[in-house]
Amino acid sequence: MSPRSCRYVLLLAGVVSGCHTAPQVSYRQDVYPLLQHNCLVCHSPPQGAGYLKTGLDLTGYESMMQGSVYGPVIKPGNSRHSILNMLVEGRADASMRMPRNRDHPLTEQEIGILRLWVDQGAKNN
Repeated sequence: MSPRSCRYVLLLAGVVSGCHTAPQVSYRQDVYPLLQHNCLVCHSPPQGAGYLKTGLDLTGYESMMQGSVYGPVIKPGNSRHSILNMLVEGRADASMRMPRNRDHPLTEQEIGILRLWVDQGAKNN
């Protein structure tokens, strides 16, 4: 298991076990590497297909928080109503599930990290 996978397991274990204080998810250590591996091929300016279609730039925290041409994609503190979470979790229309055109969606571990990060306020940490 990679060091990043071990960190994901530890982060999620605190949540699943019912700890009152969930471990802090880090944008730099946990979220950005996940986005880099799964999302930047499409959501990077100037030629990423997802960027061209929606204007969503996931190459940095500030650009991600600006959202898309349709509005914000993250509602800090509320993963249930954040568009990013809806899309990667498959809660929107199946044709809109992200990442698009891939054989495998994000793992439950990766989805859990994004959910926890947003619920913790989607901080630039």
